[in-house]
Amino acid sequence: MKGEIGLRLENKVAIITGAGSGIGRETALLFAREGAKVVIADVVEKAGEETVAEIKKIGEGFFAKLDVTNREQVNQVVKDTLEKYGKVDILINNAGIVQDALVRKMTEEQWDRVVNVNLKGVFNCIQAVVEVMIAQGRGVIINASSVVGLYGNVGQANYAATKAGVIGMTKALAKELGRKGIRVNAVAPGYTMTQMMANVPEKILQMMKEKTPLSRLAEPKDIAYGYLYLASDEAEYVTGTVLSVDGGLTL
Repeated sequence: MKGEIGLRLENKVAIITGAGSGIGRETALLFAREGAKVVIADVVEKAGEETVAEIKKIGEGFFAKLDVTNREQVNQVVKDTLEKYGKVDILINNAGIVQDALVRKMTEEQWDRVVNVNLKGVFNCIQAVVEVMIAQGRGVIINASSVVGLYGNVGQANYAATKAGVIGMTKALAKELGRKGIRVNAVAPGYTMTQMMANVPEKILQMMKEKTPLSRLAEPKDIAYGYLYLASDEAEYVTGTVLSVDGGLTL
């Protein structure tokens, strides 16, 4: 598909965190089909390499082992990307974890781990690319929030806090970086059929579907297309927004 006319991300370079599986993998494959060179950044090496193998069937990319809480690793991924491709056009802060518990039972470790990955990890990655994007005079940063960050959820105080924090960070940085040519947006997925949902009882899944106006849970591709729109030049006048991709769940 290289050289095909009309590709929405032709010759763009994208770093996608958490790209080894789920929404991240689907986004990486979609971006590659749309002409981007994709850096698959993931803490799980096997999953990341599997995604790269799929990428190479349709485009170009490489795997970078990344724990987003590790500043040295984050900086190294950006350095390796610049050495290989010479620029960073798009950063997708997709990596995230859940460690659910009712607040009276939540441990400090559960709180800290989720905050470090879901919120500080986003900050780490943005700080690592921002000088590069400023020097380029343009760039796109897209952060993964969640419907839970918009309206909360029982047993997810830590997760909800991080996803609400991501929204605040997105809006602040959209104001801070807009004059530098950098757009910053967030996507707030609804309940999506990824590994995170693997242990959810069927009864609960059915209840989620019934609460959703479109009567189904999201597939990873639904969220990937949201990322694609915000990353593309079609959204060149969109910044500081939160795109809800939730089947109407928050209505």
